[in-house]
Amino acid sequence: MSGDRPSPLVIERILRDRESIWQQIVAERDLNALTGRMLTSSAIALACYGAVLGFFHSPLMALTSALKLPLLFLVTLVICLPTLYLFNLVFGARLSVRQSLALVMVAITVTSMLAVAFAPISLFFLITANDYGFFKLLNVSILTLSALVGLRFLTSGMQVLNDHGLLAPEAANATVDGQASAPAPAQAVPVAVPAGPTPAAVPVAGQSAEPVAVPAGAAVAESTANGAVTTATAPAQVPTQWAGQPAGTSFPPGMLPPGYVAQRPWDGRTARRGEPTQRPASMTLLYIWILLFGFVGTQLAWTLRPFFGDPGQDFSFFRSIDGNFYAEILRIIGNL
Repeated sequence: MSGDRPSPLVIERILRDRESIWQQIVAERDLNALTGRMLTSSAIALACYGAVLGFFHSPLMALTSALKLPLLFLVTLVICLPTLYLFNLVFGARLSVRQSLALVMVAITVTSMLAVAFAPISLFFLITANDYGFFKLLNVSILTLSALVGLRFLTSGMQVLNDHGLLAPEAANATVDGQASAPAPAQAVPVAVPAGPTPAAVPVAGQSAEPVAVPAGAAVAESTANGAVTTATAPAQVPTQWAGQPAGTSFPPGMLPPGYVAQRPWDGRTARRGEPTQRPASMTLLYIWILLFGFVGTQLAWTLRPFFGDPGQDFSFFRSIDGNFYAEILRIIGNL
């Protein structure tokens, strides 16, 4: 699907072509339209799932839950988004507010769509197992699982932005000890060709054509396995098997075998090949922010309750704030 073509099924694009979503966020291209579609899709999905939750009590509770569940995610986003944005700014990331909002909306969209996909299962247990405690625990588990998958998308998107250099501090690209960081070592450099009667063959870097001639006994720089540079003398005869040559191949006196290249020294300031790069502080703080997002969301859900509606009580839009979400979950598990 094209990243520029409007579609109500934005979740299909997120799941099928998530790389284009990340690239669109990196380029900040049409983020307002993308965020608007994700917000609309999430609100509709969460309203549908909220209606299923409220039907346990009454149609009126179903209507209020359909309104309050999208409100729960939206208010949680409004409370926590400034913290995520400022976390990134403090540690040198170059994310804009629109990019941060789009990333979080990807996670909320995935969460809401997974939740509404579980709605038929929740409705099935509502009809066949009319137990209030079990129904609450089932749907809390569904929402938790959906949120974990959605947040996994958030960390994946942040990792892509990190790969594009939007999370790494600018100091990472600055100088080291007042000098610019050295580029990656070149594979090979041409060897000077002094005049001499007995030429030796040294191929030019990246070429397999006719070799360059150097006299036998000339000093040639070569690199060892650990990156050290030594000075070798052009050998009189090389019986060793070299890449692309038959076993036992020998070369005339003063000739270097094809494939012999002289390399620049390995700069100690350059990162070693295969060595993992250090995780930026922004990625570490992202996991802290996810925990914060979860705590704010659960406490806000407790404040906005009821979503299910205790069948033993009359309908009410809100309940008094006493206790907390986690104590209630432990109480339900104990009762079961």
